[in-house]
Amino acid sequence: MTMSEEVRLEPILAEFPDAARDALIPILQRVQEAEGYLSEVAIARIGRHLNLPASKVFGVATFYNQFRFLPKGKYHVMICRGTACHVKGSVKLLDVLTRTLKVRPGQTSRDGLFSLEVVACMGACGLAPAMSVNGEVYAKMTPKRIEKVVAECRAKEQA
Repeated sequence: MTMSEEVRLEPILAEFPDAARDALIPILQRVQEAEGYLSEVAIARIGRHLNLPASKVFGVATFYNQFRFLPKGKYHVMICRGTACHVKGSVKLLDVLTRTLKVRPGQTSRDGLFSLEVVACMGACGLAPAMSVNGEVYAKMTPKRIEKVVAECRAKEQA
């Protein structure tokens, strides 16, 4: 986030005039909703708005897994780790994803193409093990199917 991006935060912060610490999470949520993630600049600016040290803002944000500190990739991949998906092998699928995408959960690939997120449950238990890419759910995933989906995403970028 650059200085001009910091200026984009002002309308959000203006929604919380005279805010105190109890507004921290709603502000973090609004900023992430608008920007897609929480940058260092955003965390520092929120801290100044609330008269809190940036370290305190960052500490609260890292406590909750809803907050991201890197922008999402063009293809945001989510792998379900709920009970049904776990029983049907989502641990192995996560391993395949981290090797294929060359990112760990919570990271975005250097080229900005892929981001990976582990979720507790996608609500698709009957489709286990499940994965989604940009909200499109893929059912009964296997390592080969994961590699195929990733290859298809990469092929779209070559076209």
